[in-house]
Amino acid sequence: MMVRSSGILLHPSSLPGPFGIGDLGPDAYRFIDFLSQGGQHLWQLLPVTPTEAGAGHSPYHSTSTFAGNPLLISPLLLQEQGWLQSQDLKRAPTFAPETVDYAAAHRLKLRLLQRAFARFQINPPADELRAFENTHAWLEDYALFAALNDHYRGRQWNDWPIALRDRKPEALKEAARTFAQRILYFKMAQFFFFRQWDGLRDYGRRKAVQLIGDMPIYMPLHSADVWSHQELFNLTAAGKPSAVSGVPPDYFSRSGQLWGHPLYRWDVLRRDGYAWWIERVLHHLKLFDRIRVDHFRGLVAYWEVPAGARTAINGHWVPGPAADLLTRLSFRMTQLPLIAEDLGTIDADVRETMQRFDLPGMRVLLFAFGGDFPKGSFLPHNHVPNCLAYTGTHDNNTALGWFEEEAGASERRRLFSYLGRQVPAGEIPWELIRLAMQSVARTVIIPLQDVLALGGGARMNRPASRRGNWRWRAQAKDFSADTAARLLEMAVTYGRA
Repeated sequence: MMVRSSGILLHPSSLPGPFGIGDLGPDAYRFIDFLSQGGQHLWQLLPVTPTEAGAGHSPYHSTSTFAGNPLLISPLLLQEQGWLQSQDLKRAPTFAPETVDYAAAHRLKLRLLQRAFARFQINPPADELRAFENTHAWLEDYALFAALNDHYRGRQWNDWPIALRDRKPEALKEAARTFAQRILYFKMAQFFFFRQWDGLRDYGRRKAVQLIGDMPIYMPLHSADVWSHQELFNLTAAGKPSAVSGVPPDYFSRSGQLWGHPLYRWDVLRRDGYAWWIERVLHHLKLFDRIRVDHFRGLVAYWEVPAGARTAINGHWVPGPAADLLTRLSFRMTQLPLIAEDLGTIDADVRETMQRFDLPGMRVLLFAFGGDFPKGSFLPHNHVPNCLAYTGTHDNNTALGWFEEEAGASERRRLFSYLGRQVPAGEIPWELIRLAMQSVARTVIIPLQDVLALGGGARMNRPASRRGNWRWRAQAKDFSADTAARLLEMAVTYGRA
């Protein structure tokens, strides 16, 4: 029997809370309660890895594919566990609840983590920490990288002293001695993050709420992973990319998108059976029940752009290792719990790979009413069971924002024709939610902004724009019993409860 389910897309940073940014604390548990009350069994998140101010705190630009974001650590849970005291939290400033204040939240959480570290050093949970280190092989390299990154602030690792850049063993040992305290601090932060994460995930399981994670295909040059595995990336002897990532011109940009990540040396990865990639996937599956692979098509064929190019226009396609990599992953699990982000330039090879490995793709309703109407694959009557139907994603406008700001007269006319009637703008989000819920797609994911019928001001991200993104936050009142009841009625009506 086909299992139908639905859920909500919301990043933890967008949760309510008193510390300038949402986190893994009490409001995350309340959100799981809200999902459960609304008959929703899925919570989709964006990447929960560390973010950087220089990249606008994009969750898709991280210094590690394994580490957790310290900004998501809950001070309230640290207080419950004795690492903070009530007076530590009394000095917290008052934050505007509507947006994330990354700079102020970072200053506050850094101060609180330093206070927790002082107590951690006095009475460290040595056995627990040792067990944590033993089960997270990446931690040593990450903590050393983070300590060096603090010391050489503003400099990328390929501009560090040559012995550290090239990871000479004696230089690494000396750095480990010199920065021992900072290394322990970063290990502690990760220990706290994963302890809180495990508690939240266990609570979700008790409430029958599964977590869907998101794994970017590429890593930034300035990351612990590239620095510690330079042989796996297409770099020069000086640690600079020989070519970089991007995508050709598309819906979001006429000149393409120049992401600038170093590309993988798939020939080297193939020699040891893609060990680093498989370790990466298995790590994510310890955190999430399913993983959305962002830019999945880059595993089938990727857009290679010459280093130094100003746009992505002059790139070219290069075959990727998808079939080989996925076959090897299949040896490790009976079914691949992966979701292919298959938006953008998708060809027959990508579709065939997805079919071969039974990977679901994405159907976004905001794309459904364009010029290919009524034949387009995003329209609900053209959905297939093995897909995820969305009203929109974190990269789109909200449903209401799309209708008010982006949809032309033709798109509005097609939408009304599909609905069978004209509706006021304020009703558009829930009309699209209903279309998604009616779909044959086994899984439906709705951004919380659409559940709340919010306009374009609540948009999460504008691709190719580096300012003002990732800042939207929900309010405690948004998780109301009335909204949960409306979701539950929809889930029951369309067999998704």
